[in-house]
Amino acid sequence: MKKLLWSLTVFGVILIFPVNGVPEFDKMERLPDFNGTHVYQTENNVYSKAKPTMVELTFVKNPVERSAVCLDGSPSGYHFHPGSGSGAKNWIVQFEGGGWCGTIEDCVNMKKTSHGSSKYMEKRIPFTGILSDKAAENPDFYNWNKVKVRSCDGGSLMGDNENQDAKLQFRGKRIWTAVMVDLMTFNGLREAKQALLSGCSTGGLTAILYCDNFKWYYPKGKVKCLSDAGLFLDATDVAGDRPLRNLYRDLIQLQSVTTQLPNECLKRLNPTSIREGLTPKSADPNGSWSDCRLNIAKCNASQIKFLQGFRTQMVNLISSFTKPRKNGVFINSCFTHCQTENQDTWYSKNSPAVKNKRIAVAVGDWYFERRGAKLIDCAYPCDKTCRNEVAE
Repeated sequence: MKKLLWSLTVFGVILIFPVNGVPEFDKMERLPDFNGTHVYQTENNVYSKAKPTMVELTFVKNPVERSAVCLDGSPSGYHFHPGSGSGAKNWIVQFEGGGWCGTIEDCVNMKKTSHGSSKYMEKRIPFTGILSDKAAENPDFYNWNKVKVRSCDGGSLMGDNENQDAKLQFRGKRIWTAVMVDLMTFNGLREAKQALLSGCSTGGLTAILYCDNFKWYYPKGKVKCLSDAGLFLDATDVAGDRPLRNLYRDLIQLQSVTTQLPNECLKRLNPTSIREGLTPKSADPNGSWSDCRLNIAKCNASQIKFLQGFRTQMVNLISSFTKPRKNGVFINSCFTHCQTENQDTWYSKNSPAVKNKRIAVAVGDWYFERRGAKLIDCAYPCDKTCRNEVAE
């Protein structure tokens, strides 16, 4: 991929196990439910009791005619919050995470969730972290136009196929196209001067896969891509096996994803070379990794050694990516998933930091090219700024 890309990867992102064959990203991604009021600590050590801005769900126009539908055929959607002032022509487009389904059975089950049907989606969601519209919480991007594209296709918005017998629609590619056309036609995205394509977890992978496509819309604008916890390595699990390869092979075939992948990538890699879990139940039948998987502080010495080996592999693999001047990385050892979306990890007094630079500051420095942002944390547990939170 030739275009600019920034990767935020957390140590805990791969510590995920499948449930009924579907990777359980949901519990890891979703923070505890908001009670309507949340207290954030800001840069100036001032507490803000402002409620997070709640943003309505918008369905794409003419979804059936355009086949821009979720797994169950319901309309796909997104949440849009307009920018203002100096940010009126700047945009953040963010992909929701939510996992994949690689078999008919798994996809049928996913149809009964918000990741497979808009019937189950929240009609309003809070915009926090990088999507916050408050300067004290998001100083570099607070007044930009912001979009959250919902995940309901089970395939990182890359498929274009259907299974009539199971009444399944794999229309991720058409969802992406429909969202972009609607935003450009009705919301002003066509006039964007600066844009940031972002996403977390499976949405982070979507941001990587669509980076070149997004840049194509704005050849003269400033466009960059941020992948939060979307770097999935082909690593072996705790039993030395690779049990999830079949899942991604099935996903590629089921949703006809190969035709949507970048040719430059396909020349170098098999399309199933996406990701591998470290602690699936199949590799840990006795549950010896259960406590460690949920709380890294409960890992024993041998488990930590295994995880540090994964860290070393990841750091080595991205070494060439970090060389170009305009690329950036922020890799910490915090056991927290999707840090750009969480206000406490994105921008607060006690947010995680590498070399005294917090995530929001590092992303802003990289995007606006104020200074370099190639920050890699020391190995766990040396980083004392980590909160090591896992939402359950």
